[in-house]
Amino acid sequence: MQVSTKFTIAIHILAAAEYFKEDYKITSEFLASSIGSNPVIIRNIMGQLKDANLIAVRRGPGGITLTRPMDQITFYDVYEAVETNKEELFNFHENLNLNCPVGRNIHGALDDKLAELQKEFEEDLKKFNVGMVVRDLQKESKKEAQVNG
Repeated sequence: MQVSTKFTIAIHILAAAEYFKEDYKITSEFLASSIGSNPVIIRNIMGQLKDANLIAVRRGPGGITLTRPMDQITFYDVYEAVETNKEELFNFHENLNLNCPVGRNIHGALDDKLAELQKEFEEDLKKFNVGMVVRDLQKESKKEAQVNG
């Protein structure tokens, strides 16, 4: 599959922005420390999220906020924002042997099935949203607090 780590990083960015919005200024440096990544990579993904109108970036003091309620930001919205190779979720191997009946005909036998899988995958992404992630994070945090408390 061609879903890169940018997708999960973007979900992490959005979830952290919502989770910490009351307590911290959500900057690329703050997010990078949570994600374990370079702030430049985080800024690049934040730029994609901003271009997709999923976040707003405050100038001056900085920080980001979600542009709509977290339950209205689907995984598909995030996928559309950050994935650049969406046209083909599955890539075909190269150098097919056209002298072989399988090599010669594999595209005809497989392309429609892969297209259907990609369509189903994209529809499934619409079933999940950032709000689900944040609520699960809050539940996990409460469990940790009870165990450690």
